[in-house]
Order: sequence, then structure tokens, then C-alpha cells
Amino acid sequence: MASDCLFCRIVAGDEDAEVLGRDDGVVAIRDIFPRAPFHALVITETHLGSAHELTDDHADVLNAAFRLARKVAAEGDTADGYRIATNVGTLGGQAIPHLHLHVLGGRQLGHIDTGEPPTES
Repeated sequence: MASDCLFCRIVAGDEDAEVLGRDDGVVAIRDIFPRAPFHALVITETHLGSAHELTDDHADVLNAAFRLARKVAAEGDTADGYRIATNVGTLGGQAIPHLHLHVLGGRQLGHIDTGEPPTES
């Protein structure tokens, strides 16, 4: 664990966070700067800088991350529609260099490029 990493400190219990759940090698917390009515973060317990560092050896933790994302989305009453996203690097919008998934829902989410709500076809 990197002592200078906020998410490593949260996983270690050295930093306060509202924990929503745990699974094999991952922890879900409520985002303190939510971008939607429901916004959770699923954090790996092992420090990985981003999804760019994932290898075949991380298949189990990645499976656990998506399993926990599905669980917290359902418990957050967003199972009918939510977004799972991860950012890579500062140019990709990553604020904390530790692999994490954003789970967002609770309202109509806009198109990922335009921010506009989906149009009826």
C-alpha cells in the first residue's frame, strides 16, 4: 500500500469513508463529490495506478469489482439503470491514481460525449 495514496489509506482504515460493501479484494465507498444522486466508488485493495495496469493476473479482482458494483447499484435503488466508468490518467479525468470504478445512477444519465439525454428514435 502506498501511504501517500488516499484510497490505500481508506482501504487500510486510516482515512474515513462511508463503506457500502466489500468483496474479494475490493471495497465500495460513497463518493464525497457525487456527480449523480447515487455515486459510489469501487476501489481495489491492492494499489494499481489505473485500469492501464491490469493484466490477466487481475481477472479475479476485476470480476469482484464488477460484482460489487452491481450489488451497490441494486442496494442504491439504481439497478434499472446506472453507469460504470473508470478513468485512466489525468488526461482521462482520473483524479486519484488508484484503480477505481465509478458507479453512477439515480437519474437519467446523459450521453457520455454530449451530456444530453438520449433521444427517442
